[in-house]
Amino acid sequence: MKHVIITGTSRGIGFELVKLFADAGHNVLALSRNAEPISNLNLSNVTALSFDLSKSEDYKRIESFIKTEWQHVDVLINNAGILLNKPFSKTSLQDFEQVYKTNVFGVAEMTRIIIPFMKKDSHVVTISSMGGIQGSVKFPGLAAYSSSKGAVITLTELLAEEYKTTGPSFNVLALGAVQTEMLKEAFPEYKAQTTALEMAQYILDFALTGNQFYNGKVLQVSNSTP
Repeated sequence: MKHVIITGTSRGIGFELVKLFADAGHNVLALSRNAEPISNLNLSNVTALSFDLSKSEDYKRIESFIKTEWQHVDVLINNAGILLNKPFSKTSLQDFEQVYKTNVFGVAEMTRIIIPFMKKDSHVVTISSMGGIQGSVKFPGLAAYSSSKGAVITLTELLAEEYKTTGPSFNVLALGAVQTEMLKEAFPEYKAQTTALEMAQYILDFALTGNQFYNGKVLQVSNSTP
């Protein structure tokens, strides 16, 4: 039984991950600005908290929960993200700030406060995108989103080096298109081959076992995006 923290759990991949981990018997702390979808599941081994990655006071609540209820964390999945599809000429400083606050700064701060509660064999998994892979096909309108996803790939490599002697392990999954509500909002006409549940199953398996084989690595998980 593991203690697992997942961000961005109100819908899509994060929502499916919570159910899969809970069904497998693990304790889950589900964090999302809207905690209601997970709370409504009434799962005995899941705690759902309303959480905003851009609010410093919310991180203190997470620290308090871990100290009081768990004492340690085995797996952190940085899944929360914002997808903005907007021409670069119309993407304002505020747009970039909003995307980076969640996709980069939020990942960094969440990871920073959780590391002291992790052991050498714990695992931090950050969800990135094929758009953040250098040399991959790029799409117009995703300047803020894809560049933020590239940033967390480099961040993962740096953290793996900094904590290589003490742990935990850090890896990043660069996902191709997955049929989620977020994808539909940004690209209404696009239909992905992979469902949120299918991708969640892959992420669960990797989060539990991937650190036996990888550290500081980015794995491309896509059946469509070159």
